[in-house]
Amino acid sequence: MKYLPDNQRIVITGVGLAAPNADNLREFRRKLLGGISEITTMDLRYMGKVPAGICSFDETKYRKKKENKRGTRAGCIGVYCANEALVDARIDFSRHDRAKTGVYIGLTEHGTVETENEVYNISKFDYNVDYWTHHHNPRTVLNNPAGEITMNLGITGPHYSVGAACAAGNAALIQGAQMLRLGEVDMALCGGISECTGSFGIFASFKAQGALAEHADPKKASRPFDCDRNGIVISEGGCVYALERLDAALERGARIHGEIAGYAMNSDAKDFVLPYGPRQAECMLLALQRANLAPGDIDIINTHATGTRQGDVEECRAIREVFAASTSTHINNTKSVIGHAMGAAGVLELAGNLPSFTDNLVHPTINLDTLDPDCSLPNIVVNAPKQLDNISSILNNSFGMVGINSVVIVTKYGG
Repeated sequence: MKYLPDNQRIVITGVGLAAPNADNLREFRRKLLGGISEITTMDLRYMGKVPAGICSFDETKYRKKKENKRGTRAGCIGVYCANEALVDARIDFSRHDRAKTGVYIGLTEHGTVETENEVYNISKFDYNVDYWTHHHNPRTVLNNPAGEITMNLGITGPHYSVGAACAAGNAALIQGAQMLRLGEVDMALCGGISECTGSFGIFASFKAQGALAEHADPKKASRPFDCDRNGIVISEGGCVYALERLDAALERGARIHGEIAGYAMNSDAKDFVLPYGPRQAECMLLALQRANLAPGDIDIINTHATGTRQGDVEECRAIREVFAASTSTHINNTKSVIGHAMGAAGVLELAGNLPSFTDNLVHPTINLDTLDPDCSLPNIVVNAPKQLDNISSILNNSFGMVGINSVVIVTKYGG
């Protein structure tokens, strides 16, 4: 896609995020390079203590406490991240048309947290629905987080949520790029949000599947590729990008974090839960083809691997199939540090790798003490960052339940 005219090339000019260990990209990068996890233990309703990733950020920086109370946790995270992305992009709406700005937010699910809370609340009143909040409907519609962002920023262009399980962040990023190419919008705020730590049902479901991580030290619970892994660490979080067409970004002298060079999505069409490596391999190959890149051109693969055996192994098989001839591609995993941020996972993990274009460092996978032989890949970066001579391309995998796969390739902007 880098051979397209400038008005069809899409670049990232702003990043705003809330992760379980940071509330801005600079701090996030510092902690990823240092392998600093802040996964903690939370006391969950009905279940007791579980490892989880909880975000800490200034919730009233961009809207009032009363507005947060009326809205949702997902909306609160989204408003913070969207505003931070605009600040990072140095975008002034006096020079941008709010009617030509789109908001596209990826979600694994939405509404579960609010519904669980309301059922719990009326249980204390003998299930009298007179105590059910009238705010429930607007809080639980799928477009809620994207809509809360538009209300906060006065954006009158299109907004909607993209439901794509744990591939949703990547899917929303792709949607933003496509809408810019079509000329439907002149700027896109897009990314993913997870409020999953507020839902006992999500934790209970993973536990019922034997896929909920446990460890005496919560910081060591998320251990993709490791022989002793035992499941997923559920995290909340969010990441929103400001996307622009290259010609517009250059005209205003914007700083460019990277260029979206290629992307692809496909479906396993196999199983509700179990991933399927051959379709993942096809998705990576299609993204490479669209980016006009060969496997050997990719410097970093940020893996989706969640810490479940089949998921890790299938992805590693797919990577081996596609990158067998590449000796220069390095592998890392961000979930080992922050847990699995569900709908926000893809975009948060990509954001954590974007600064590699500047520092030429591959952030490490942590908690990898004994590599599962079935996950053996050349150039897995473990426990300490690795310095390369140059990093110019990142391939970001993000896969989800019911067999949805997404791959986004971002390259360093070089003219």
